Amino acid sequence: FYERRARDADESNSLRPRVLRAAVTHLLHRKSTEELLDEEDLHAILALLKEHARERSLDASDVEVIDYDGFAKIREELAKRGDRFRQFFMPSTFLKFPRDPSGCIAIVPFFTFVVRKVNIRQTRVQLSYYDALGCGYLREKDMENFIFELIPTLPQLNSLQEEFYPFYVFTAVRKFFFFLDPKRTGRVRIRDLLSSQIIIELYELRQEQPLGASEAESNWFSMQSALKVYGAYLELDVDQNGMLSKNELSHYGSGMLTDVFIDRVFEEYQTYRDAETGEREMDYKTFLDFVLAMENKNSRQAIQYFWKLIDIHHRGCLDGFVINYFFRAILRLLQTKKIEVASVDDVKDEIFDMVKSRTPGIITMQDLINCRQGGTVLSMLIDAAAFWRYDNRESLMMEPDDDII
Repeated sequence: FYERRARDADESNSLRPRVLRAAVTHLLHRKSTEELLDEEDLHAILALLKEHARERSLDASDVEVIDYDGFAKIREELAKRGDRFRQFFMPSTFLKFPRDPSGCIAIVPFFTFVVRKVNIRQTRVQLSYYDALGCGYLREKDMENFIFELIPTLPQLNSLQEEFYPFYVFTAVRKFFFFLDPKRTGRVRIRDLLSSQIIIELYELRQEQPLGASEAESNWFSMQSALKVYGAYLELDVDQNGMLSKNELSHYGSGMLTDVFIDRVFEEYQTYRDAETGEREMDYKTFLDFVLAMENKNSRQAIQYFWKLIDIHHRGCLDGFVINYFFRAILRLLQTKKIEVASVDDVKDEIFDMVKSRTPGIITMQDLINCRQGGTVLSMLIDAAAFWRYDNRESLMMEPDDDII
């Protein structure tokens, strides 16, 4: 039987991929010039939409609309400038939009649709330049090249120091791979990139107006957010060897992560052995996955990340024994603070009530995802401060400043 030859690990450096990439680059350049609309084209479309807008009666709303006759006239006028406009002025496109009693569609939603489609196609071409193997996906180093060359084009990153570029690239790329490559194949399909909200979040940095404080804080790709994450890594790295030990990572966030949880992180995810101490340590990229999981606990990808840690028997399910195992570590940590909490059995019962698993006494990963409280359940098992806040949520609602942890 015919077996396709496995690609060599360094095939991207051989002659074939380089010739292929040159051909793809030539094709993409031709497509971008012949088929993609530029800013001048978009201005022309908007001007024609306004020119052919249907006049409204005095008692009508202020919404600008256009009927199909005007829509067809625009198509004819734009045809003189090239075929690239035709795709947006097909009868089927007009019918996609709600029509008023006169058969008109609103101009603004239609133009927004055109701009969004143009942006997606431009992004597809842009990403395809970095598809070194021409297979429709980007490997991690392809994505790193894309982000590195994108940085100077983003106004929101104008003041980013060049020395920080490599760390910014690592920080940005990890989010794409954490959410779009949960099985850790080392590649992300271009079609998944285009349909994700992550690329939209990245392109928010295109705007000239500075992001507000809250916007910058919530955008993983903002300069403020990247510096904050990297700053947290440096602060945890007490011995300043560029890596994090178990003890250093245990001070993340509230500093109340259990030793059992930290041990599992170092057992299951990529770490490196210190030549002098023999201790396993975590690098910045592995730390980024950890942060993304901790900050997005309710997401499917984060639950998958944590599942590998809490499914200690690799049976594909959790039972009362596993919950006891993790919660007793929470209990020991809170007892050092002289804080009384509910019994292990009470917490176990509450977790089963929250999850409402399909099989009584057994919790699967899908149960955690389906219950929509997976992040809360995980926090209760790995973070003593998060459990305390959950256990005292009612009193904290009355007195929000009464947080003793």
